[in-house]
Amino acid sequence: MAMFDHTFIKTLPVHAGTRSTNAPLTGLLVLDFTHYIAGPLASMLLADLGATVVKIEGPGGDRFRAYPPHDEANPEEGAAYLWANRNKLGIEIDLKHPEGRKLISHLVRRADVLIENFATGVMDRLGLGYASMSAEQPALVYCSISAYGSRGDMANRPGFDSVVQAESGFVSMNGYPDRPGVRTGSSVMDIGTALLASNGILSALYERNLSGKGRRVEVSLYGSALMMAGYATMQTLCSAKSVSRQGNTSADSCPTGVFECRDASFFLHCGSSEIFKRLMTNVLSRQDVADAPCYQSAQGRLKNRDQLFAVLKQEFSRFSWQQLKLLLERAKVPAGEVRDLKSALLSQETQAAELVERIEHPTLGWVPNVRSPISFDGATGAPAKAAPVRGQDTLRVLTEIAQYDEEATAAALASGALHAADPSAATDSE
Repeated sequence: MAMFDHTFIKTLPVHAGTRSTNAPLTGLLVLDFTHYIAGPLASMLLADLGATVVKIEGPGGDRFRAYPPHDEANPEEGAAYLWANRNKLGIEIDLKHPEGRKLISHLVRRADVLIENFATGVMDRLGLGYASMSAEQPALVYCSISAYGSRGDMANRPGFDSVVQAESGFVSMNGYPDRPGVRTGSSVMDIGTALLASNGILSALYERNLSGKGRRVEVSLYGSALMMAGYATMQTLCSAKSVSRQGNTSADSCPTGVFECRDASFFLHCGSSEIFKRLMTNVLSRQDVADAPCYQSAQGRLKNRDQLFAVLKQEFSRFSWQQLKLLLERAKVPAGEVRDLKSALLSQETQAAELVERIEHPTLGWVPNVRSPISFDGATGAPAKAAPVRGQDTLRVLTEIAQYDEEATAAALASGALHAADPSAATDSE
């Protein structure tokens, strides 16, 4: 099993950031009943913007903790879990225990948002459904994330990112025409769903500022998947024909695809005739190709793609990537080197934007972090806080957020409904 490379992690930079007390969502309290990717990522986006997010895990914690790689001594702090849960407070509660349910009532009455992505009906069976929670807190924005929605014949179907990629037609669009379609390596449907959910939540909060009333927000992976298929959905509906797989080329623009120079592969996208002409004249000094009648329109270039690609293959072979990159940038022709993920994470582009860093963790010392790309007034935001270990903030949530007094806190901890992490387990970050 893959393990953390702590030597490599310690080579990553530490970014101080700009700590601000007026992040856009400062003061917002979010109860996070989510697991795996779509739900945790939606709540993390709110946490990145300043919201106080309490991640509520059941006994044993989020199963996403088990996704590798892990630190050998800390198998519950997997890299995938760390990626989706930064900037949150962590508490572990048995939601079926009366004391656990009592604590949730205290938290809900103070909360602005609740997010859940259990199977349809689970929250209702726990007494935590929308009707019950909105009765306790009428101003609550309640967001449910599911595979296929909460209504209709598909409501009870389980679903994961890869399954809805297949069912939505997304897989059929990716890959080469002479082979079966492929899914994306990234969980793009989960990520897209998280973005839609956070947008829906923010919209409901804006409305609540006007009306004083909360609202239920629902987002499904399947609905997100159809949106993530892009304008191909409208092309299909207009033509009554499914789009075909193009590999690295495009059915709409040419020349677009992966090409080779002397020492690298790169992706080139000529999305217009103007870009094509700049490529041929300003980069490759081939005015004859730029002026050829057969290449004057996208349709013409697509029809004659093979012969055009042959010309480009020959021309690009004259350059090193550094030479070609400079010419392409000067000519404003969109292109970029084809990199593996490690190279991308360590690239000049990533470093310039300070997107990758290391941050302190209570048991692991240091862990990597990919920062939010959102900035306000040029500031990149406060330094990130690592994803919580199981029950890391139980005591803080009881006293500061639920506002339990000393006696009630002691009773809650003694009840067996809660798990509180041992603060002595913390590790020196150096």
